[in-house]
Amino acid sequence: MPSTQDADVIVIGAGFAGVTAARELRRHGHRVLIVEARDRIGGRTWTERRLGRDLELGGTWVHWVQPHSWAELSRYGIDVVASPTPVDGFWITGGELHRGTADELLELLDRGMSASTEEALTWFPRPYEPLLLGDRLRDIDGTSIRQRLEQAGLTPGEFDAVEGMWATNFNGPTDVGGYAQALRWCALAGGSWQLMFEACATYKIVGGTRRLIEAMLADSGAEIRLGAQVTAVAQDGGAATVSLADGATLTAAAVVVTLPLDVLDSITFDPPLSDTKRRAAHQGQTSTGTKIWARLRGEHQPFVALAPGSAPLTLCQVESVEDGTTVVVAFGADSRRLDGTDRAAVERALRGWLPDVEVLEVACHDWVADPFSGETWPMQRVGQLTGALAELQRPEGRVALAGADYASGWAGFIDGAIESGMRAARHVHDLIGAPVRLATVPAPSPALAGS
Repeated sequence: MPSTQDADVIVIGAGFAGVTAARELRRHGHRVLIVEARDRIGGRTWTERRLGRDLELGGTWVHWVQPHSWAELSRYGIDVVASPTPVDGFWITGGELHRGTADELLELLDRGMSASTEEALTWFPRPYEPLLLGDRLRDIDGTSIRQRLEQAGLTPGEFDAVEGMWATNFNGPTDVGGYAQALRWCALAGGSWQLMFEACATYKIVGGTRRLIEAMLADSGAEIRLGAQVTAVAQDGGAATVSLADGATLTAAAVVVTLPLDVLDSITFDPPLSDTKRRAAHQGQTSTGTKIWARLRGEHQPFVALAPGSAPLTLCQVESVEDGTTVVVAFGADSRRLDGTDRAAVERALRGWLPDVEVLEVACHDWVADPFSGETWPMQRVGQLTGALAELQRPEGRVALAGADYASGWAGFIDGAIESGMRAARHVHDLIGAPVRLATVPAPSPALAGS
């Protein structure tokens, strides 16, 4: 009998994880419906026209050491473009501003970054199997990245610089960010902190993240409904029901949920998710910072600027210089400390590095206050690798989680979202099996009629 369900699989969320899962399931022949609460696709990636150009308000950078995202770029024939190479370096240590070259700033970082990543391949010899060493990982998973830096014997200047770098990487406080998470990132870059740094903030997608995800969605052929906020997911032995905020209900054989960890509990699950999943969602992850774009008066030589995690902005770099202005992107570890839409406040923060800078306009989206994200890019807290990851990846009945929060590899990146979406799609296909469709029976040949 043909299915009376609305879809074989409902995917909640149209970010990279959801679109990937939908495409892979469609290739297996499943009927897939994507429901997205926002009025756009992309999730925590968002290419938007601001400051007179296309800006990435969310996730931005990709790299060839990230195999899933690079494969997608290759599949759709999309290129990358490099951000400007910094020449000047500005850094704040001990409350004082220092000026030099970008290379001098990298030299200041080297000892602390090397000390905090030297064990990367020891603990994560096969980085896409982050739990390979089992219970031994608890030895490092109970340590914060700040604690590791405090053990490294750094000078005050070195400590301030490298602590600011990790506050930027975690987009949150270093006393919360897990040392194991830092090692995972570096292991994925072959144990090189320099390559890890390059992967984090160098190569952008030509046409923006929007171009890639639109290509993937078009390739999937999946049905999508925007402005469809999910409030509940219920499942019984044979089906799952998804309830929407407008009162509508949808049914399917399985559901892929791609909500970020910090808003996972905004959906009511029946039966409830496991205690471990709910505890992790209640705790949330590290990244509760901000990302701000600003257009400055004057053409500045490309620079990178760094400050300790306690500063309102921890890192700033030049992204374009033209027509008498400079566009920069900056990050802060606490979104509550700086309103990224307040031009004057951003100008005051940037003057910590550039005392005479004039900010003409700014652009920012508060992902932490966004009810559909509650966080920026996902970075694990102390204890979450061994305490939650395996359980978060484990499907429950007809419900599977997907997203960069739940990735084995590049958690916090587009690559991790794609990887997780592929894993969820494999599980769902194995769970519900190949779709059965009634074939149209052809009319008998006239030559055989009545024989």
